Amino acid sequence: MSDPCPCGSGLAFEACCEPYLIDAAKPATATALMRARYSAYALGAVDYLYATSGPKVRKEFDADSSRKWAESAKWTGLEVLAAEGGAEGDETGIVEFVAHYTINDTPFNHHERAEFARLDGAWRFIDGKIFGADPVRRDQPKVGRNDPCPCGSGRKYKKCCQATPEK
Repeated sequence: MSDPCPCGSGLAFEACCEPYLIDAAKPATATALMRARYSAYALGAVDYLYATSGPKVRKEFDADSSRKWAESAKWTGLEVLAAEGGAEGDETGIVEFVAHYTINDTPFNHHERAEFARLDGAWRFIDGKIFGADPVRRDQPKVGRNDPCPCGSGRKYKKCCQATPEK
């Protein structure tokens, strides 16, 4: 029995993403390219990731970092949440997905809305918007050590509330 494809399609690897990764075929849709790129991460095929990237992504591509990240993770599944365009006759497409992986037994989810375009007759990854927790934002401006203490004492922060031991 053949190994299942890492992309989670339910097909055997050689009937799904392998022809793309060995350059025996080109993905016909943006979703097929997305699945093949997931399989490339799962298998450490960093050259495929570069080859299927658009010009802007290629300029910023760091093969060593991509390889280290791909190899440090155990890739546990892919969910394609939505696709807009990206069919065989389209020139552009968007695929929203969640890639599941673990690093040191800690599970992670990479949620992205990826943009694809057909360039020179082949689908390419153009850009993506990653979804995640919003950064922590302060309600008040940061108080510097030498700023007046916000408690209103008139002393510098470092000599007042910053110096007060935690109770």
